[in-house]
Amino acid sequence: MTVAAPEQTLTFFTYPSCTSCRKAKAWLTEHGVSYEERHLFKNPPNVEELMNIIKMTTNGLDEILSTRSQKFKDLGVDINDLTVSELLEMLSEEPRLLKRPILTDGESLIIGYNAAAMKKILTPRSNKKTCA
Repeated sequence: MTVAAPEQTLTFFTYPSCTSCRKAKAWLTEHGVSYEERHLFKNPPNVEELMNIIKMTTNGLDEILSTRSQKFKDLGVDINDLTVSELLEMLSEEPRLLKRPILTDGESLIIGYNAAAMKKILTPRSNKKTCA
């Protein structure tokens, strides 16, 4: 894995009541890592951002899609029947279908709270954050 360059913006897609999101946020703060915090449901990733996120995964959609969520089950949709464009649009419109948190610097990706992965790819950053 590559180490993020300090000038790269770290984007942290989060949901305040998500336990994993709170743990990841606490870890980032404790380690002085700066990031741009984006509320996953109020300011979800757009189709282009989702495409870039998928490109960074090792297991494709399985890595970011929350197939165990009630929202996904309620859809009654077989994702294999959807085109990539339809799927990305659906995820952008319904971000509850995404696993969380999502943490990316544009080159590396961490899904969920994973302190070991965060230690490996994150360089020390100043403890500044911005909210979008």
